[in-house]
Amino acid sequence: MTEKQPTESTEYIGKSFTVIAWLLLLGLLVWWFQGYLHNQNNPNQQLHSIHGVQGEIRTTLVRSRSGHYVGTALINGLPADFMLDTGATTVAVSEQAARRLGLSKGQRIQVMTANGVADAWRSQIDELQLGDIRLRQVEASIVPNLGGTEILLGMSALNQLEFNQQANQLTLIQR
Repeated sequence: MTEKQPTESTEYIGKSFTVIAWLLLLGLLVWWFQGYLHNQNNPNQQLHSIHGVQGEIRTTLVRSRSGHYVGTALINGLPADFMLDTGATTVAVSEQAARRLGLSKGQRIQVMTANGVADAWRSQIDELQLGDIRLRQVEASIVPNLGGTEILLGMSALNQLEFNQQANQLTLIQR
């Protein structure tokens, strides 16, 4: 009995399937690691709330790997990633995010940023939702030089809430 030798075409097909399998595996690994890193940078993508017996609503944020409180809120019903910033007077929204969220530019103002004085525009968020916490008519600023789709959750929202930090968690409380 003689063994059949593989032909060039079957060798080519075999090598092609091997390359495709490795590319698929590599693609799956990249996709998985991107999700893993995004979860490390924003561990609060799904905010959950607890309703207390006295009617208060508590939403807890977990500190990100970088030490900030980052999460995903709903602004006028649309998801938006934010970073909590007690140093920001208002909710600061990048121009790109403002367009996506349907925020309109009002009066031109000057704001103090980490990079110095910048022009910005007053705006207003009709509804900002953090888990089950709902804030209405929240003062905001549209800041053109704010990076990408970034939103800084400033004191115009936070001063409507109580907050309590313990270890790596920050609890927002609406009464």
